[in-house]
Amino acid sequence: MREAVLGRPTLPGRDAPIVSHFEFWPDWAFYAPIVAQWVLLGLRYGDFSLPTAANPHVELGGLCGESKTDILDQVQGAARGLLAPYIRLGPGDAQAAERAMQAAGLGYPVIAKPDIGCNGTGVRLVRDRAGLARYLAEFPASARLMLQRFVAEEGEAGLFYVRRPGEESGRITSVTLKQPPVVVGDGKRTLAALVRDDPRAGRIPHMYLPRLGAEQSRVPAAGERVCLVLVGNHCKGAIFRDGRAEATPALTRAIDALAQAIPDFHFGRLDVRFGSLAALRRGEGFTVIEINGVGSEATHVWDAGTRLRDAWADQFFHYRTAFEIGRAMRAQGHRPAGLRAMWRNWRRQKYLMARYPAHD
Repeated sequence: MREAVLGRPTLPGRDAPIVSHFEFWPDWAFYAPIVAQWVLLGLRYGDFSLPTAANPHVELGGLCGESKTDILDQVQGAARGLLAPYIRLGPGDAQAAERAMQAAGLGYPVIAKPDIGCNGTGVRLVRDRAGLARYLAEFPASARLMLQRFVAEEGEAGLFYVRRPGEESGRITSVTLKQPPVVVGDGKRTLAALVRDDPRAGRIPHMYLPRLGAEQSRVPAAGERVCLVLVGNHCKGAIFRDGRAEATPALTRAIDALAQAIPDFHFGRLDVRFGSLAALRRGEGFTVIEINGVGSEATHVWDAGTRLRDAWADQFFHYRTAFEIGRAMRAQGHRPAGLRAMWRNWRRQKYLMARYPAHD
């Protein structure tokens, strides 16, 4: 992502860390205190699945295993114009998929991704019929996928939204500015060498080199920019920056209006693409690519400058809030999903994610 889009350089200043000391810890190490908090809150409120009631019209509240398109389908009225157009597909061939694309007004390139999934798994940019046919051939036959218009604007952000039941308006509690990792060719070094010599990518080459495959040995031309990963997901190697200062009143109003166009939506993250940070601050010029529920994360914590205690504090705040909203919705008659449903959806999601095509 260029500085012109984000309004800040690609890498932090000389004195700022490039990779935080906990950024790529094993999941169990970072999330152990958060799991402990979840257990304590479940004991306190008498239901470990209470957050699943926070967004009662989303499967499990969006905790895991929910359909991406089912959430997008719920957006009502003028707010639908903010969504990147999409279609949902079952098993089929490229010709059938292209007929569905044509009926929906979609053309190449499109983003292909699982309808059930997370962490950018299986997300791929498809440029033509051959690419679509390859993707469909690799996709599990029993699963649904979605094709979505490719939003070419370089800016991407994750905006976390919270509105307690009964409140007239909600607020943005987290803004994450996402940057794709890029190396620039010099006409001499291979792509693998450029990755290893990069100040950040060289710390985590295992995130990029396997998916580059035979491209590793290519020598990019002088000045050629090579994007190492397309998906804006931290665990796939995207660079995340804390953008909470960008949560202006105008942006908050725009996101609140969009979230309230979804029935009883109280807690989750909206992922958007945009062309200008100045326009985003004005609450304009953005396109929604995904809406996530209670299983989503306030991802600003993965900024390399975030302290571990602050990251945990922000995580504790959000999951505590999910329980509190779930309790309020339970009092209104909405039933949490229960542990059995949580386990079933989590198992289904893990099963499918292990079988999805490689991501871009």
